[in-house]
Amino acid sequence: MIRKGVGLVPSWDLSVAGKAAVVTGAGSGIGRATALALAAGGAAVCIADLRPDAGRSVASEIERAGGRAISVTGDVSRPDDVRRFIGEAARGLGRLDILVNNAGLQYIAPIHEYPEEKWQLLIGVMLTGTFLCTKYALPHMMANKWGRVVNIASIHGVIASPFKSAYTAAKHGIVGFTRVLALEAAEHGITANAICPGYVRTPLVEGQIADQAKVHGIPPQEVLEKIMLEPAAIKRLLEPDEIAGAVRYLCSDLASGITGTTFLVDQGWTAR
Repeated sequence: MIRKGVGLVPSWDLSVAGKAAVVTGAGSGIGRATALALAAGGAAVCIADLRPDAGRSVASEIERAGGRAISVTGDVSRPDDVRRFIGEAARGLGRLDILVNNAGLQYIAPIHEYPEEKWQLLIGVMLTGTFLCTKYALPHMMANKWGRVVNIASIHGVIASPFKSAYTAAKHGIVGFTRVLALEAAEHGITANAICPGYVRTPLVEGQIADQAKVHGIPPQEVLEKIMLEPAAIKRLLEPDEIAGAVRYLCSDLASGITGTTFLVDQGWTAR
């Protein structure tokens, strides 16, 4: 009999014990689920969120379960904020090995009506924020000669939908940025991957149903079936834990050979 971890059978170890992670936008949704998943795998986690109460709540949840967590507050689109909270995270946790760029938001409108300030906001938070957090986290990972950067992109990082110009542009940009990072960081023992989920049951998705109904001219109850899930093979929303599981896998040593990828969790959307 071949024992686990010997010969052809790998040890399916998704542990991240001894590592320290920063997760942005971790006060709810995918970010919260990811923070909990990494903590369950043994990592110390910094909850970074624009909302102090939400961040502290998730950090307390982890600590009550026996994990280690701290919370920091800041706007990922502002260089001074990012420099500060990445420093706070590294000092508070004693090191920094994992960065999950998850902070995001949505705004839906036709291009010719799209408010310029909303365009700047979405690009600033999702694309510039991913760059800034990565820029200031990288030196810590380089010092450790080990690191994982996981960027939460979207199915809209590889396809497009009407009325989501800024979101789609930002998510496509994240995919491109991830590929460049993978090439630059490999020699330092750092991997970089982008997870591209379909629609996930989060406040962000639930909050856009009314907007989708307005721009498409259909009742809100039809948005889920006719817009959100129509292209998918699996006709349901994903759960945040499903994305968090993919993050934890990519952060484990089992995924050490995976970098520069777009990791699709899309209910079969792109199988067409």
